[in-house]
Amino acid sequence: MTLGLALAANLVAISLLAFGIYFTRHHRRDLVLAYVALNVGVLAVTVVLSSGSAGLGLGLGLFGILSIIRLRSDAITQEEVAYYFIALALGLVNGLHPGPVWLAPLVSAILVLVMYVADHPSFAKGTGYQRVVLDRAIADPHQLSQELEALLGARVLQVQVYELDLVRDVTVVEVRFRRTPDMAPPRSPQAMINDYMHDESGTRSLSVTP
Repeated sequence: MTLGLALAANLVAISLLAFGIYFTRHHRRDLVLAYVALNVGVLAVTVVLSSGSAGLGLGLGLFGILSIIRLRSDAITQEEVAYYFIALALGLVNGLHPGPVWLAPLVSAILVLVMYVADHPSFAKGTGYQRVVLDRAIADPHQLSQELEALLGARVLQVQVYELDLVRDVTVVEVRFRRTPDMAPPRSPQAMINDYMHDESGTRSLSVTP
């Protein structure tokens, strides 16, 4: 009875997590399959090892290694890593189903609720991050922030410079920003090209002026 309830709780929890929360917000079908497969696989192995003579620690260690390999094999965001760990935790909790009969379903409900709240669209609304490649080498942090705010139409919160190439005239940054109603809209590509051509012509005229 305890195992059956744990299996039912796991099925409901992973369905809500993968289809009800993740897919409706992030729309990646491949990761939905990965979350469900990881959860069901961990659940099955945990149930078998917990009832057999094999060491449970060995089985969990193997699945930890497999999950690390999977996470390193593709470029995924930190939000998607969080869903991986919750899917893994659901399989472990319901596969072990320790303590009273209500414990595993309660823990599963709490884990799903935490992800629903933590990944809600209204949380930190308007904030985001983006990797930007600028076609100018900008060494001054204040000027760099102004350029990014005009480009993104948002208030810059933090800038991390990854590359500043004075030879190729390139700046590569990762910027964290927040869009507010008082900010100007992002500049169009044509406006940026016109500004760049204006700067280039001004630079040339200054270079020949005594």
